[in-house]
Amino acid sequence: MPTWTQEQVLALAPDASSVAAGRKLASPAPWSSIGVTETPAAVWGLCAGSGKNPYATVVDLSGPAYSCTCPSRKFPCKHALGLLLIWAAGQVPAADAPADFAATWLDARAARAQKAPAAAPDPEAAARRAEQRADRVAGGVADLRRWLRDQLAAGLAGADRAGYRPYEQVAARLVDAQAPGLADMVRRLPSVAASGDGWPGRLLDELAMLHVLVEAHDRIGALPTELAAVVRRRIGQPTRTEDVLATPPVRDTWVVLSQTDRVDGRLTVRRVHLHGRATGRDVAVVSFAAAAGQPLDASLVVGTELDADVHTYPGDPLRALVGTRHSDAVTATAAPAAVGLADVAAVWSATLEADPWASTVPVVAGPVTVGTDGQRWWLTDGTDAHAPVAAGVEPWGLLAVSGGRPVTVAADRTATGLAPRAAWTTEGLVAL
Repeated sequence: MPTWTQEQVLALAPDASSVAAGRKLASPAPWSSIGVTETPAAVWGLCAGSGKNPYATVVDLSGPAYSCTCPSRKFPCKHALGLLLIWAAGQVPAADAPADFAATWLDARAARAQKAPAAAPDPEAAARRAEQRADRVAGGVADLRRWLRDQLAAGLAGADRAGYRPYEQVAARLVDAQAPGLADMVRRLPSVAASGDGWPGRLLDELAMLHVLVEAHDRIGALPTELAAVVRRRIGQPTRTEDVLATPPVRDTWVVLSQTDRVDGRLTVRRVHLHGRATGRDVAVVSFAAAAGQPLDASLVVGTELDADVHTYPGDPLRALVGTRHSDAVTATAAPAAVGLADVAAVWSATLEADPWASTVPVVAGPVTVGTDGQRWWLTDGTDAHAPVAAGVEPWGLLAVSGGRPVTVAADRTATGLAPRAAWTTEGLVAL
């Protein structure tokens, strides 16, 4: 198994204080009995602490999963982070087999992973569950319709100062009604209300699209098949991972261009932009951490590229999962192929034609320069085409790394413009 980079290790940290504490333990001095094996893929060690006995720390690298005898409730704890940082620095010796304390935990973990034979599916029970879910979703949609009417009756004045709580209460009810897609759209509303000049119009647009989705759900039986599938997905009908991986793979050399993390209620959401060198396709890999301290996927490191199979979600060609990896990731040394801003506009239009509720499309545009007309920021590409910088986004980082010169940018095309996430400069890829 290839050694992780320091960036991959630190991406696992549950918070900034854990990063700082882990770095303090990233030295062999307090450690003993450390080692690493490929089979099982694990690293372990004993770390001296304030007590009589050292803390026994084990990391299952295939998970990753963590075990430590320290009292911390964070996962991974500072000892696991420190141990992984030592391993990332190449300072953990290879071993023939795990130490006894590590083997005990690894064996118990492997035993728990052996599942009992799956029971034969019960079609009647599955039908009952589907009917119950449909009833709950219908109730949540009805509640949302009433809430939308209340918003218009009361007016939008003061929405930019209302904060997140009123929206979070509505979103929580939608989650309970098994409509997480609607909940996600509601949770975006306060950021729209706080997006600066022109926010009332943008907020009204978002509320209108929610209303259209509610109406579409009520008429789903009369919609074309593909549009009905989009509505179900936007409401929040889950897609199983195995169903995604069953779709035809797209093998390419995929460049990892950007990573964006955001807190969405109780979820932390990570969105990684991949660009295929041969296909020119741009997709997003989205992962979630459902609990405080739960690590996010750190296997895709910005600035690297890898030969891999990518599987797109049924009915959503912009969202993907990485399947078989045919090579280890290496540093990307060449800029990805970019398209002009006119082509970006065409991609956005085609996306909205298929999915009117699409909010973000990953693109690679360039070479572009950034400037202002005194009222808002714009990107231009030397032709008649231009695109506004997305509302709420300040392009100071792009100005700094480009120095005013044309650069290729990895960006998200949104309803209000382009949000640059990274730029390819003479120094390589720079996150913004």
